[in-house]
Amino acid sequence: MVYKSITWWKLFHRYYYKCSLNKRHAVVWYRDPDTVVTNMLDNPDFADGFDVCPYIELKRSDGTRKWSDVMSGNYSWQQATKIYENDPSTKGAMLVPIILGSDKTTVSVANGNTEYYPLYLSIGNVHNNIRCAHCNAVIPIGFLAIPKSDRKYDNDPNFRRFKKKLYHASITAILQSLKPAMSTPVVRRCPDGYYRRVMYDLAAYIADYPEQIYLAGTVQDWCPKCTAPQNNLDAAAGPRSREHTEALLEEFAGDGRILWDNYGIDDGVLPFTHNFPQADIHVMLTSDLLHQVIKGTFKDHLVEWVYDYLVITHGDAQGNVIMDNIDRRLAATPAFPGLRCFPHGRRFKQWTGDSSKALMKIYLAAVASYLPDEMMECLQAFLDFCYLTRRQDIEEQTLSSINLALRRFHHYRAIFIQTGVCDDFSLSRQHSLVHYHKNIILFGAPGGLCSSITESQHITAVKRPWRRSRHYEALSQMLLINQRLDKLAGLTVDFVDHGLLPITHWPPMEVDPFDIERDDEGPSDGERLLGKVTLAKTRNRSFPRYLTEIVEVINFGNLKYLTRQFLYEYLNNTLAGDLELDDLPRITSKIDIFNSAVAEFYAPSDVAGIRGMRQERIRCTNSWQGAHRKDCVFVVMDKDKPGLKGMDVVRTMLLFSFKYEGTTYPCALVQWYKRYGRSPDSKTVFGAHPLPHKFDYRYSLDCFSSMYVNQDADHHAHEIIF
Repeated sequence: MVYKSITWWKLFHRYYYKCSLNKRHAVVWYRDPDTVVTNMLDNPDFADGFDVCPYIELKRSDGTRKWSDVMSGNYSWQQATKIYENDPSTKGAMLVPIILGSDKTTVSVANGNTEYYPLYLSIGNVHNNIRCAHCNAVIPIGFLAIPKSDRKYDNDPNFRRFKKKLYHASITAILQSLKPAMSTPVVRRCPDGYYRRVMYDLAAYIADYPEQIYLAGTVQDWCPKCTAPQNNLDAAAGPRSREHTEALLEEFAGDGRILWDNYGIDDGVLPFTHNFPQADIHVMLTSDLLHQVIKGTFKDHLVEWVYDYLVITHGDAQGNVIMDNIDRRLAATPAFPGLRCFPHGRRFKQWTGDSSKALMKIYLAAVASYLPDEMMECLQAFLDFCYLTRRQDIEEQTLSSINLALRRFHHYRAIFIQTGVCDDFSLSRQHSLVHYHKNIILFGAPGGLCSSITESQHITAVKRPWRRSRHYEALSQMLLINQRLDKLAGLTVDFVDHGLLPITHWPPMEVDPFDIERDDEGPSDGERLLGKVTLAKTRNRSFPRYLTEIVEVINFGNLKYLTRQFLYEYLNNTLAGDLELDDLPRITSKIDIFNSAVAEFYAPSDVAGIRGMRQERIRCTNSWQGAHRKDCVFVVMDKDKPGLKGMDVVRTMLLFSFKYEGTTYPCALVQWYKRYGRSPDSKTVFGAHPLPHKFDYRYSLDCFSSMYVNQDADHHAHEIIF
C-alpha cells in the first residue's frame, strides 16, 4: 500500500565564506527521489491515465497525428530508441521520463522577506490532466538553499558563480538515487498492478526564464534553447546541445570571455545534467505558457506597449483619458463563470498570473477603436497563438494554425517599431515563442509542462504549511507537514482502490481568493461525459408555487402556454403547431423556482478534473451582489454543424421544474439573441461614446442593444466557437 512507504526528509550542508571572518552554511533538505517515483508508479489512482510506452496517436478520419501527453511526443521515442541501441539488454523495459520543476517563492514580505526554493518531481507516464489536477502526481523532493550575503557582495562575480554552482551541485546530489536506474533496469510495480522493468531518464525541466538561464549555464538575455545572438534573437540560429557546449568549452578552455561574449556560455557553471547519462538540459527546458506567453509577452510587453502607443500618439493627458475609458470597458464586462470583474480596470497592485489570464480574456474588445488595425491584428494573432497552444490535444491542423498565428504576430508587431514604441524585438520571453513548435512535437501539449503547475503546488507544499508553522525556522515543520500530507494522500488512494471511499473523495483544487467567480466554476472529478445540466438542490422559497401566480410575479404572460407547449412536444416528439392552450397537457403540480444550475461538461483545455470534466454555475436570480443576474449560455441546436453555426446564444430568465405523472421536468425560460451575419466580423468595434464613470457591469446585458460573442472567454470557448 502506498501510504506505508515513508519518504523521510534528509539534509546536507555546504559551507561557504561571506568574508574572511564570517563562515556560513547552506542547508539543502531533500528526500529520496527513487522512493518518490516508486510510490508514484505504484499509485492505482493513475491506472486510467498512465502510459507504459511511447505512442503515436493518429486521427481515424484522416490519419493525421495528434499530440497530447508526454509519451505521445517524439522525445520519449528517441530516448527509448537511444537507450536500446546503447544496451540491447534493456529491450522490453518501460521508460519513465523524469520531470523536474523548481521555482522560488515568497511566503511573507512583512516577516523578513521569507523565501523558499522547492524542487518538484513528476513522471511523464502520467497524463497531463492528472498532473494539472495535482492528484499526488507532482511531489516536492527538495528545498534548495538560498545563500544570502551583504549588499556589497550582490554583484560580486565570485559569489554569483558560487550560487550557481551550489544550485547545480544540490540538484546533482538530490538525484543521485535515480542514476543507477538510468543505465540498468529496475523492477517496479505500476498503477495497473503489473511489475515491469523500468528505466529512468531526465526528460523535462519546468522553470521560468531567469531559472532557465541558471539551468542552462547561459548568459542573461541569451536564449537557453538556441544560439541566436543576444542583440538579434530573431536571427537564424541552430539549437544548443550538450555536445555543442562541451565542444566549445574544450575549444576555448581558459578563455571565458569569448564564450561569454560570442556564445552566451558561462564557463564557470556546468549544468547538473552533465553528471547523468543522455540528459541534455537544453532539450529538457520546456515551454512556459505562464511566464513566456501570459505574463511575459502579453502583460509585460503588449499591454505596456499599447499604453505607450496611446501616450506617444495622443499625449500624456489624452492618453490617460483613453486608458481610463479602457479601464471602464474592462469593468463593464458582464458576469460570466470564469471571467474576473475588474472594478477599477488594471489599476490594482496585487497582480498575479491569474490576473493576467483574466485580462487576456476581455482585453481585445476593451481596446477596440483606440488602436490601428495593424495593432489589433497583432493582438488577435497573439491571442490565437496563446489559446491554440493551451489546448489539451494538438492536431497537425492545430499545429499549422499555431505557426500561422505566430507568423501573423511577427508580421503585425512591426507596427510598434513604426510608431516608436520600441526599438527591436530582442526579448527573451517573446523570442521563446519560436521554440513552441519543436517542443510540442517533443513533449506534447505545453499545458502539461507549464510553470503554473509548480506555482499552484506552492500553495500545498509551501504556503499552507508555512501558515500552520510557528514562523520561526519553519522549514522543519513544513517538511513534516508535507510528509504527513503525502501519507494521507496515499492512504486516500488506498481506501478508494479498496472501495472504502468514493472515487470523488479528493479535496477541491485551490482557487484565487480574489476572483469573485470562484464559486461559479472549477474542476469536476465526475465521470467523463459530453455534458449535463443540473438544477440547484434548493429552490427559491420566496417565489409562489403555481404557474398562474408566477406569471404575475415575473410579468411574462406567455409562460403558461410555453410550459405546456414544451411538455406536449416533449411527450409527443412533435411540434405543437397552432394548438390552443386547452389542447395542451395541463400542469397541476407545484412549480419549483431555482436561482442557479450547474453545467458539467468535458473541457480538458481549461482547469479540469483528472477526467477532463469541468463545471460552471449558471445563475438566474433577482438578487446577486445588489442587483439581478441572468447569465448567458450556449444552446446546441444542431450538433452536426460546426462551431457557432450549430449553436444559439440565449439569456436565462427563469429556472424551474415541475412534475407531470410522477416525472420531474427541469426547464429554463430564455431570451433568444438574434444573430447578425453568417461569419465573424473582421473587425471588433465598440460604442462610439465613452462609458459613464459609474457604469455598473451588472447592467451591461440590459443597457446595450447588440453584443459580440467572446471567443476568448475561456479555452473551451475558443475551441467550440468559430
